Amino acid sequence: MGFIGSILVLAFLVFFHELGHFLAAKLFGVKVEAFSIGFGSQKLWKKKIGQTEYSLRPIPLGGFVQLKGQSDLDPKNRNYDSDSLYGIATYKRLVILAAGSSFNLLLAFLLYIAIALMGQNELAPIIGKVQENMPASKAGLQTGDEIIAINGNSIKTWEKLNKVVESSKGILEITFLRNSTLHTTTLIPQIGKSKNIFGEEISRPLIGIIAANEIRKVSYSPSESIPYAFSQTLQASTLILQGLEKMILGIVPLSEVGGVVSIVSITKKATELGIITLLTFTALISVNLGILNLLPIPALDGGHIVFTIYEMATKKIPSLNTIYRLTLAGWFILFGLMGLGLYNDLVRIMNGTMPF
Repeated sequence: MGFIGSILVLAFLVFFHELGHFLAAKLFGVKVEAFSIGFGSQKLWKKKIGQTEYSLRPIPLGGFVQLKGQSDLDPKNRNYDSDSLYGIATYKRLVILAAGSSFNLLLAFLLYIAIALMGQNELAPIIGKVQENMPASKAGLQTGDEIIAINGNSIKTWEKLNKVVESSKGILEITFLRNSTLHTTTLIPQIGKSKNIFGEEISRPLIGIIAANEIRKVSYSPSESIPYAFSQTLQASTLILQGLEKMILGIVPLSEVGGVVSIVSITKKATELGIITLLTFTALISVNLGILNLLPIPALDGGHIVFTIYEMATKKIPSLNTIYRLTLAGWFILFGLMGLGLYNDLVRIMNGTMPF
């Protein structure tokens, strides 16, 4: 069931991405020739409704919407009719091209709202240890104290506590619970050394406390869930972009790149760990799909967006030969990344480190 669930999750994410393109194209009168979930020349199921052929294909790790006038396989083959992608205003084309990724980010946002309302296990903001000669110890905080609020902002998780301290500037008013009684103290974080998620040593504000490692289920009200979902979507997007930057700079090794096998394997594991874990991982994959499709690589949505912005700025259509060569280069990069991911997956399988 876990494997089937992982395939269904990936198919749903692709469907939602392509649905964004589909609806935007329909909105601006662009003919949608085909809407397919899955790849492959064979069609497991097909049905033509109006001008569009809908189909399911045997390779469920992708999908596509075929718009009139657009062909990634042959970028020279363009059509400029009024109902084609290149026959409409450039700003409309831009909306259509960005709609797929926008829908992925919207889906992640909605999933994070559901997660917030349902509640998930989080590290509680309870102090396990207070470091000597640090702001927390000087302010009188003790082991077992639970941080309730900072500067009037509610603190429900250790992650939120960490973010607030990390972004702090100046005095913090700490409200904490000790022996069922509320107390308040103030402190000023001091700059110290820490490590970020990529293992780099950084300087950041610290107050000198360590978590008690107590896990509790945390949920949010409907009004709280919206800013929570926005924050989580933004954080996931930022981490993906930072990860790409660190990989280009060589800080994150290329061996960390995962392929389709990794995605299916981890998604399968998530389906077995419960609905909240599955929703969280699905939201992360959706953000990943949305952000990566916006990269300025020809053959991806981001590449088409760059060409469109160039056309809007210069009032000139890029040379079809240039688009053709850049698109081939884009496919080369994409297949190279897919090959690297598959190679890393095979290495993990042979080393017994792939979580099946």
